[in-house]
Amino acid sequence: MRALTQHTFGGPEVLAVEDVPVPRPLPTEVLLRVRAIGLNPLEARLRAGEFPLLGQPPFILGWDVSGVVEEAVTWRFRPGDEVFGMPLFPRAAHTYAEYVAAPALHLVRKPASLPHVEAAALATVGLTAWHGLVDLAGVGEGDRVLIHAGGGGVGHVAIQIAKALGAYVLTTAAAGKRTFVESLGADEVIDYASTDFAQACRAVDVVLDTLGGETAARSLDVLRPGGHLVTAVADEDTELAARYEAAGRRFSGIAVDPDPVALRGLVALVERGALRVHVAQTYPFARVADAHRRLDSGHLTGKLALTL
Repeated sequence: MRALTQHTFGGPEVLAVEDVPVPRPLPTEVLLRVRAIGLNPLEARLRAGEFPLLGQPPFILGWDVSGVVEEAVTWRFRPGDEVFGMPLFPRAAHTYAEYVAAPALHLVRKPASLPHVEAAALATVGLTAWHGLVDLAGVGEGDRVLIHAGGGGVGHVAIQIAKALGAYVLTTAAAGKRTFVESLGADEVIDYASTDFAQACRAVDVVLDTLGGETAARSLDVLRPGGHLVTAVADEDTELAARYEAAGRRFSGIAVDPDPVALRGLVALVERGALRVHVAQTYPFARVADAHRRLDSGHLTGKLALTL
């Protein structure tokens, strides 16, 4: 089969199409014929060697995947089932490939209404948002929720999840993304380039942070007493956590995992028309370097995907 392998750290050009053996599924696993692969900024950082989650090259990147079960060594699926998920994270899942062997428990059936490209783009960002808003923050009817970077991958899904939970949603976004985030249900949009969100927001119940740094630190000012910051990037900042706790606010970090219960929750929202995934651009499998150049450029609206 073809796979996208890298033998050294570096820019997008280190990703190359190579022939490798088809993986064999173990008991409780499936062999998946890949139809689409969701791309995440994390993979660009791993490619460049910014931190050693996968160790030293050579390795095959990728976690978000959607495809068709080719072989099932499990009772959970049968050949021909269309499934998607984020298998094995944070261990290597090798989804930048034509075939993937993955635990059946890390996958769920893909709704017929959800194209493979959108399913592949949903898992990581959807699970991150779900863990933050549902599992950690317990967002409910009438809560005021501030979502930073509402036009990005996690943010645009989080807006929709928060609205489905009955929240009043505020979000920070670039001016050019205002119409987009409003179409997702955002009640208030704050242009971060022209407006200080810490002055524009007050009495917020939950903040979902995917930016860290000063954004995470200054979000303390917008939370009501007892309010809750959930961060996907500053979870190891013990000094910041202590500041929140001293001020009578809660501080939690998200550690995303391949949770089938949360995946089924996302599917339920998709099936009732409350959640859609925006894929800004798709690339053929062999053009992965172009896709990674786009990842490196930042400021994406939604997600990118590869197709096979």
